[in-house]
Amino acid sequence: MSEPSFDVAVIGGGVVGCAMARRFTLAGVRVVLLEKAADILAGASKANSAILHTAFDAPVGSLERQCMQAGYAEYMEIRGRMNLPLLETGAIVAAWREEEVARLPDIRQQALDNGVDDVEILDGAALRRREPHLSDKVLAGLLVPREHLIDPWSAPLAYLKQAVSNGAQVRFKAQVTGGRQEEGGWRLQTDSGPIQARTVINCAGLYGDAVDLACLGDCDFAIHPRKGQFVVFDKAAAAYLSSILLPVPTARTKGVVLTRTVFGNLLVGPTAEEQDDREHATVEKETLQQLIDKAVEMLPVLAGMPVTAIYAGLRPATQFKEYRIRNLSERSWITVGGIRSTGLTAALGIAQHVFGLYRDWGGAALAPIAEPACEAVPNLAEHLPRAWMDPGRSDIVCHCERVTRSEIEEALRGALPAGDIGGLKRRTRACMGRCQGFNCSAAVAVMTEGRFDPPLTRGVAK
Repeated sequence: MSEPSFDVAVIGGGVVGCAMARRFTLAGVRVVLLEKAADILAGASKANSAILHTAFDAPVGSLERQCMQAGYAEYMEIRGRMNLPLLETGAIVAAWREEEVARLPDIRQQALDNGVDDVEILDGAALRRREPHLSDKVLAGLLVPREHLIDPWSAPLAYLKQAVSNGAQVRFKAQVTGGRQEEGGWRLQTDSGPIQARTVINCAGLYGDAVDLACLGDCDFAIHPRKGQFVVFDKAAAAYLSSILLPVPTARTKGVVLTRTVFGNLLVGPTAEEQDDREHATVEKETLQQLIDKAVEMLPVLAGMPVTAIYAGLRPATQFKEYRIRNLSERSWITVGGIRSTGLTAALGIAQHVFGLYRDWGGAALAPIAEPACEAVPNLAEHLPRAWMDPGRSDIVCHCERVTRSEIEEALRGALPAGDIGGLKRRTRACMGRCQGFNCSAAVAVMTEGRFDPPLTRGVAK
């Protein structure tokens, strides 16, 4: 182990792991990212509400607030170079009952204490002037102008693509099953063979505690998966709401959100349901109907609006509310655990924080890349120009989401190609529209033949 293969091994290809690989690579560190699935974002990071948060309601003085605001700032700084979208919407914390109205001044003060000083309490009439389709049952709300929407899949893809473009390596189907610390670093056992690294950063999300136990023999938190179900309304619904509609939060959850997406839909969710299963996030008809009813209650014009998709995701909740970042300098190990719904915004900031810990206790000699390569990712946002709009374009494969053949082909090439159908969907939006792949999946299966294991389908005629 005198000359390990890598300076740093990042475990987990979710949004935090992708941001971590980028941050360390740009600092001149030799990085390998280990992901147990065939593609990135296969765990908790694949399902969220895609809000870029200001941290207005984060615990004052918390690491979470620090990481969210640092992540927000860095996203705004780099998004132009990476071609990452921003849908400027603002958010409204809506109060529907008198006891919720009474809490708005405290939420406003919390925002001010967190440095978010452009918030404003509006009465019901002012809210309906801003959002004319809002139910007349709304009593008041807190306007948070800088809460916005982003593409939750292209951002981490761009982070990892930049890491790979500047020398990082990625191992898929490489679940970490154990490891031991030897002189000079760690020897990790993975499904794709052993990996040697001086330092390990555990960003394994839903399995963060399991990785710590397997390699360190102990862990200071336990993952309690929290399921969130979502309903996606048809694109016509997006015309009826401009802002992100947030509830007054409870002690346990931020509650159900009604928001547009950058893909042109309207989304309601998530629920917050505890479960033991870390792999499967099922949807239930009764719960989905409750979400639809809740959306209609807030925005009555949605009554009868068709639903395009339903889905559920798992968040890596723990017994603690705060992030669990465990800095074990004497063991050359840092664990990043308990990153829940704010992880999409905070990922870049978490990477900054963890890199600071690493730098302080003396990792590898650092030689930051002077002019790092930066590959822009294709735009998938509906409010910006897309490939199908190019003059003379006639190769649309997915007509619901207007995805072209060349976009799919591009997603299957390069240093970080789609590794499974989920990865291809997240890179292109193919098979994610009204018909949910009924009309385009056969063509997509032919285009991906020989690339996915298991294949999308078998015996499809060419």
